[in-house]
Amino acid sequence: MLGFDLDVWDYLTFLVIFVLVGAFLVVAILVLGLPGRIAIARKHPDADAINVMGWLGFLAIVPWMQAFMWAFKPTDVVDIRYFPKQERENIQEELARLTGRAAAEKKLNSEESKPSAATKPSAATKPPAATKPPAADSTL
Repeated sequence: MLGFDLDVWDYLTFLVIFVLVGAFLVVAILVLGLPGRIAIARKHPDADAINVMGWLGFLAIVPWMQAFMWAFKPTDVVDIRYFPKQERENIQEELARLTGRAAAEKKLNSEESKPSAATKPSAATKPPAATKPPAADSTL
């Protein structure tokens, strides 16, 4: 069929090529999955992203190197339930401001902090300015 007979050396050559291709694929799978396995073992919060980036590293070596470095990057997972009290208050204040509840809460807080009739205002505090009633609109 080929015009010549295949002998033992030809079959041995095919076997060696087959083993080398198989070994190359095994090494490639081990190396490409290495950043993801490292990140999972280190309980990295971005382990899924590192794993995908490591597998996509076969397109170019730079994403694989970045995923490899990212897998070793120390991460501090901050649990917001354990923030200090002042930080929690600041966050709640910011969220209230962003959602528009800040004005209503300030109004409630200012009513609670007004001095009662039994307490005398100190000399350092100014008396509240008199407010004028709104002018009547004469253009009817």
